[in-house]
Amino acid sequence: MPLIIAIDGPSGSGKSTLGRMLSHALKLLYIDTGSMYRAVALATLENKINPEDHVAVIHLAEQLDVNLEGDPDSLKTLIGARDVSELIRTESVTNMASIVSAIPGVRRAMVARQRELGKRGAVLNGRDITTVVFPDADYKFFLTADPKERAERRYLEDRVKNLETSLAETLADMTERDRRDSTRSDSPLKVASDAIIIDSTGKSIQATFEDMMKYIKDNPASFEHCEGKTK
Repeated sequence: MPLIIAIDGPSGSGKSTLGRMLSHALKLLYIDTGSMYRAVALATLENKINPEDHVAVIHLAEQLDVNLEGDPDSLKTLIGARDVSELIRTESVTNMASIVSAIPGVRRAMVARQRELGKRGAVLNGRDITTVVFPDADYKFFLTADPKERAERRYLEDRVKNLETSLAETLADMTERDRRDSTRSDSPLKVASDAIIIDSTGKSIQATFEDMMKYIKDNPASFEHCEGKTK
């Protein structure tokens, strides 16, 4: 069986960065599931579909040819042959992604695609990977951190991208997104009963990465499986 490492957690918890670091270290495919929902959000906006029209959004998600390719540090998100990697990072797409990802039919469509991509073995991150997409993953992590620290991280990322926002606005947006993600009826954000919880408050990305690698190495049978898949 291919090795699967599943990572869940709220926005700003470091899922994407740590997922890329693990995929590099273990030579596994990296699947940023959030980018897939962002692609659906982008298509929803571009097609001027009302997100409250669930039938139309679900149909769009089922027909959308979303793919991921490339190195983890330069991962491309594609709709068909079109590279939308930059377009899906705008504020409008971010907000729409949180809305459309709460639609059960959209999640079912993306989960089917994620499972297909993961057949070769992969590191996946998102908000329902450990509970819904790959509940039997070899390793299941739930990343978290203090909300204010998560907001500061996202705010600094936005500043680098020259996005005009304030820390207060970022915290408010993140709080609302956390609320939507944790209270949606289908596949809400929650901690899997057998997930390893890692709180990165006050810790560097490198320190958190080392904690995750230590856990993997402390499970010899699974780690041997991992080494076999990365040669």
